[in-house]
Formats: sequence, C-alpha cells, structure tokens
Amino acid sequence: MVREVFERGQAAVVLPYNPHTDEVVLVEQFRVGAVTHGQSPWLLEAIAGVIDAGQSAEDTAIREAQEEAGLHLSELWPMLSYFSSPGGSTERISLYLGRLTEPATGGIFGLASEHEDIKMHVMSRQTAMQLLAAQQIDNAATVIALQWLALNLSQVQQRWGEHVA
Repeated sequence: MVREVFERGQAAVVLPYNPHTDEVVLVEQFRVGAVTHGQSPWLLEAIAGVIDAGQSAEDTAIREAQEEAGLHLSELWPMLSYFSSPGGSTERISLYLGRLTEPATGGIFGLASEHEDIKMHVMSRQTAMQLLAAQQIDNAATVIALQWLALNLSQVQQRWGEHVA
C-alpha cells in the first residue's frame, strides 16, 4: 500500500474578542478553494497564519493579528488544537481566543509582500453567531473558535472580569 501525505506545516488561529463590548473580529479574505464550490471565494474567518520556523503558535497568533487586522492582543487564551485533515495532511491547528482591551475599527490590512488583501470586520458576538447559524461562516477553524467561545463564554467573562449580557 502506498499513502501520500501533504506536509503543510503547523498553523495558529486567533479569534480576537473584546469582553467589554462583546465583539469579535473576523477577517475577509480571498480563498481559491472556495471557487470550486460555486460560492463567493471571499470568506469570513478568524485570523490565521502558518507558524514560521523558530516561532511558537502564540508568537504567530500575535504576529498575524497585527498583520491581518492591525490589532494588539493583550492576552491569549488557548482554546484547543486539532489536525485539520489527518487523512492526508500533517497540519495541526492551534486555536486561541485573543483578548482585545481597546476598541477595534474595520479596515483593509495585510502585507503587500504576501499579496494580502484583507478586510477586517468588527461585529457583535451575537451577529457572528447568527452568521454561523446561517452557514455564512463555513471554514473549520472559525466554526470551532466561535463554538468554543459560545461554550466557554461564562468562564471567559469570569476570567477576564467582564460581564456581558
């Protein structure tokens, strides 16, 4: 038997969350894989990036938040990690909740050297959950991150000292 495996590397994903305003940040990017399914290739996602050699997943999450959305995260909360597609890829994704302590505003971000054209969206947690329920957010890392936040919201509020209705 011969098996093929795609060595993708490891990735970090961060869902920025402001516990004071109960808002999340999602980014909108072009994803070529979505084109083949007859839908818009512009997807709403949590912030993500491949972990560079010599960097930790935490370092990557912080770096990508700055590059893709101009955000400074005051704290990272590890959610979980998982294999993205273990039947054919070695990629493992580390998910984080990123604490925002300052208001975020939308805009266009990304590195020209990486040909990034990234639109940052700030929305209420409830709006993000409505988009998820309407299947307008359909990439695994973002689905998992939003579901994790929904399941752990009371712990997040307690730990980060905010009380959200």
